[in-house]
Amino acid sequence: MIASIRGSVVDIALDHAVLEAAGVGYRVNATPATLATLHRGSEATLLTTMIVREDSQTLYGFPDKESRELFELLLTVSGVGPRIAMATLAVHEPDSLRTALADSDIGALTRVPGIGKRGAERMVVELRDKVDAVIGRAGSSVVPGSGAGNSMRDQIVEALIGLGFPVKQAEEATDAVLAQQPEATTSIALRSALAYLGKSR
Repeated sequence: MIASIRGSVVDIALDHAVLEAAGVGYRVNATPATLATLHRGSEATLLTTMIVREDSQTLYGFPDKESRELFELLLTVSGVGPRIAMATLAVHEPDSLRTALADSDIGALTRVPGIGKRGAERMVVELRDKVDAVIGRAGSSVVPGSGAGNSMRDQIVEALIGLGFPVKQAEEATDAVLAQQPEATTSIALRSALAYLGKSR
């Protein structure tokens, strides 16, 4: 199990970063808010969770212990996999997610793409009494992130496809959001696109 990585940031995309440690480049999936805190060429430390499956080994990175513990708690819910757990943390900061779970705020939870009413209710029932055990400070605010070569639209579409959305839906959501928020940064636009997809299911 790889619990954390400290190394030089060699690449940043919209849904992952590559950190080089001891000569090895590790691809680490992360939320836009986490990626926005990284800078190419600088050293960074991310706490990680490693998901091992028959056909893949994937690292998910977090800026603090609270975010990682929330991700791992979400994975304990029936029907919630890594993609939905990461989408949940992309839409909700740790404190707002804890509040939504503690207050049984189904509406807030269903704004996450892939989580319907039943899924939100199941999440509340299974996690409501566990979130108090997650101790930590509030997650950091979204900071404007830098793009990775492609246009903002291409980056957002690629990130949505990586989260499991069909190409057509990803493109429609991205175009709608960019038309409404032409001045938005990539990280804010991605979060809005996730919310848009959650409402338009």
